[in-house]
Amino acid sequence: MTFTSRTPRVVAARKLQRRRDRDQAGRFLAEGPQAVREALASGVVVELFATAAAFERYAELAAHAPVASEVSDEGLESLAETVQPQGLVAVCEQVDVSLRDALAKQPRLVAVVAEIRDPGNAGTVLRTADAAGAGAVIFAGDAVDPYNGKCVRASAGSLFHVDVVRTAIDVVTPLREAGLQVLATSGYGADDLDTLADDGALAAPTAWLFGSEAHGLPEELLDAADRQVRVPIYGGAESLNLAAAAAVCLYASARAQR
Repeated sequence: MTFTSRTPRVVAARKLQRRRDRDQAGRFLAEGPQAVREALASGVVVELFATAAAFERYAELAAHAPVASEVSDEGLESLAETVQPQGLVAVCEQVDVSLRDALAKQPRLVAVVAEIRDPGNAGTVLRTADAAGAGAVIFAGDAVDPYNGKCVRASAGSLFHVDVVRTAIDVVTPLREAGLQVLATSGYGADDLDTLADDGALAAPTAWLFGSEAHGLPEELLDAADRQVRVPIYGGAESLNLAAAAAVCLYASARAQR
């Protein structure tokens, strides 16, 4: 049987494109072979929808899905959010953990995205944090939903590799109590990233706080952090975008810790 966009299971899955329905169901959509492969490896796939062509091309993925349903091209397009979908969309259980459980694992490197609204930026930070060896990425305050389709795609599977936490904005105290120094990124920070790297300060377990490109970090986080750190600009650029600044900071810590 080939499902269409009007098949009840497809209709139910399509509702997961809305945050309210994702939160209510505790599920989300992962689109494309990379995300589906990582979701299957994590054991969170509930059902895989695939076109006939995708079933043939990605037979090994379909074979590992607990439920694999063939869907028409039109039905798949109703589930996908990309312009040129690759024929695979999985319904997955949400994977976030509590702040307490994430910090109980004593991670040495943590990224906090505080009230960041852009899903592409948030997903890229998640991917970068994973690459740098971070143990957790914390979505604090009124931040974008990590299960937003664009965020999931931008994470390129890293959503399934690190602890993802959704919590209130007041994260500094629990981070510090977990033994992490808390560094807030700011273009006007008193501390220079290169200086911290040179004097060995970045070798300590660290939580980096990143704010939105438009507004930066909330004042309460800037004030509560142990240090406010700026990334040095050597050329004529006014600043770095969020994802680039996060990559520089996280990799500086990763190198120092190794």
